[in-house]
Amino acid sequence: MNRITEHPVLAAEPRARVKFTFDGRECEALEGEMISSALYANGVKVFSRHHKDGAPQGIFCANGQCAQCSVVADGISVKSCVTAVREGMRVQTLDGAARLPERSGVQEPGRVEELEPDVLIIGGGPSGLAAAAELGKLGVKTLIIDDKASFGGKLVLQTHKFFGSVEDCYAGTRGVDIARKLEDQLKEYPSVTAWAGATCLAVFSDRKVGVLRGEEYCLVRPKALINATGAREKSLAFPGNTLPGVYGAGAFQTLVNRDLVRPAERLFIVGGGNVGLIAAYHAMQAGIKVAGLIEALPECGGYKVHADKIKRLGVPVYTRHTVLRADGREALESVTIAGVDEKFRPVPGTEKVFKADTLLIAVGLNSINELHAQAVEAGLESFLCGDAEEIAEASAAMFSGRITAHKVLKSLGVMAAPVPQFWFDRLETLKSRPGATKAPAAAPKDKPVYPVLHCRQEIPCNPCVTVCPKRSIRLSGESIMNTPEFSGECIGCYKCLLICPGLAISVVDRRKDPQNPSVALPFEIGRGLVKKGDRVRLAGWEGADLGEAEVLDVKDFKAENTLVVIVKTTPANADLAVSVRLYPAEEGAAAAADMARADDETVICRCERVTLGEVRRAIRAGVRDLNQLKAVTRAGMGACGSKTCSTLLMTVFRSEGVKPQEVTPFTRRPLFAEAPLGSFSNVKRRSEADEKASWSGF
Repeated sequence: MNRITEHPVLAAEPRARVKFTFDGRECEALEGEMISSALYANGVKVFSRHHKDGAPQGIFCANGQCAQCSVVADGISVKSCVTAVREGMRVQTLDGAARLPERSGVQEPGRVEELEPDVLIIGGGPSGLAAAAELGKLGVKTLIIDDKASFGGKLVLQTHKFFGSVEDCYAGTRGVDIARKLEDQLKEYPSVTAWAGATCLAVFSDRKVGVLRGEEYCLVRPKALINATGAREKSLAFPGNTLPGVYGAGAFQTLVNRDLVRPAERLFIVGGGNVGLIAAYHAMQAGIKVAGLIEALPECGGYKVHADKIKRLGVPVYTRHTVLRADGREALESVTIAGVDEKFRPVPGTEKVFKADTLLIAVGLNSINELHAQAVEAGLESFLCGDAEEIAEASAAMFSGRITAHKVLKSLGVMAAPVPQFWFDRLETLKSRPGATKAPAAAPKDKPVYPVLHCRQEIPCNPCVTVCPKRSIRLSGESIMNTPEFSGECIGCYKCLLICPGLAISVVDRRKDPQNPSVALPFEIGRGLVKKGDRVRLAGWEGADLGEAEVLDVKDFKAENTLVVIVKTTPANADLAVSVRLYPAEEGAAAAADMARADDETVICRCERVTLGEVRRAIRAGVRDLNQLKAVTRAGMGACGSKTCSTLLMTVFRSEGVKPQEVTPFTRRPLFAEAPLGSFSNVKRRSEADEKASWSGF
């Protein structure tokens, strides 16, 4: 079983075991677990075979947005990532030869309940929860729904500590803990009703919203609607991009951090934003080797502390590189990358091959705003917040939700205090791109014990300032974007080291031996990997190898789920050491010159397996309407409703010299999530035997 039994941050909750079968093979799952996670736990990566060419398919988003992970469960085609396993369930590979069985019995429509809250919030992530709490404070009748089994959105996938402001958005607290805090807040407000496992299907022209909660369908007619629906991951076009094992970083975090399933042994990542950098760190926490990470730009777009901490652990980060192809028979076996020039074209002779069984695509997000567009068209007061409005960090999403709640209050005519100006100011700060990187400050060598602050990039963060009992750490300016500085007294309490989200603080101690100082380093990768008496290699600020050092002690601060590794090092390295290095960085194997494949074979539309070549030919033939392109090639016609290919299709148009304004967009589908047709009238099925029994009573 590919389950994570030891994790430095997460602990598995005891759950009952259930039996199910996959293609006749007996498997075991945890009660309530999604089919996709259960299959990965049982070593299964191929979930379906495409009817067009028999190509193997696995997961991609693990968020219900695509249809890549579809299987047949008890005779019904379902998305495995949002369908829970049941005892005795028969799961089968979905392929072109599959024939779904006929279902006998009598259908009887049921009553459809109609609700009229003041506000309906779709999405229980950080922005939705923050909005609900703000409305609850004033007693506004609010219904918040989320299609997952628990609230928190992407926060439930985050094991790292968050940046931002301690007093405003729980900076220094792990995402999984913030999710619980936000959800618990709602219990204080009786006017707020929270439904987990409830999916919004559509907003209708009569301003009613269709919601499927479990197997019960209802209509909600709110006075105002808040769309806190988050974002979906972008795809990327390259040969082999649909192989099982090639999927989004969010899907990986779902498997690893939500479900404690180890889906990989060797991982490679495309994308140097915060999502990709954090996913690399999460992989190492789960005991997975990260072979490398690439970014097409000259620098990673994520926070420098995120990039530096994986470099220090031994992950090579290749900027100005792209992925050329992914290869494997039934699943991913290797990844080929290459350097790019100023126009992002691959440079011949720079190709490298890395063995990997998983390739994470972390190249950005698209806002999920279809329901908002439907609501506006229907004339319903509708608002966006969080990633549904603008892609940003979860800390910014909380402020976005609070501000949006006050916009709703104004639309409802509810008397409320005006929104403080600092909310808007703080939101803009939290959304800010990383600023300048400053040179390391000179360490105060005259102090017997002192922290070394290796966080030199301007990012919104202040936990170390807030937690210092001596108030010796201050920001270099008034904004939380300013870098921290140490001046004053240090008592060696490690509080700044333990709370730092970037693991960018070490503590030098010369009290016992001024000539041979000890250095305390944060370590979150796993208990037992580093022990007292070990010889370890040290890494500097940006990953430079500082040689070996002896481990004097390992302290386990279980409340913070952080270890402090205390090493004895040289005076020259004392102020430079930041981390223990886990393994040497790989370099990859040089690729053969003939390894390039015609990119016309690259799949653009996953659902219908429409290739880049097919799309290009249609565009060159004069197609400028995505609906016409759908009719000609079937691109966008699949089960996901063009959610995963629409951005790629526009990229192809641009590459062919067609301006976006010349392209007619897809006509939106009326429903945004699959549901049995009978759900809309709450149909209940009775067997033929039950029907005969009812007639026999006359």
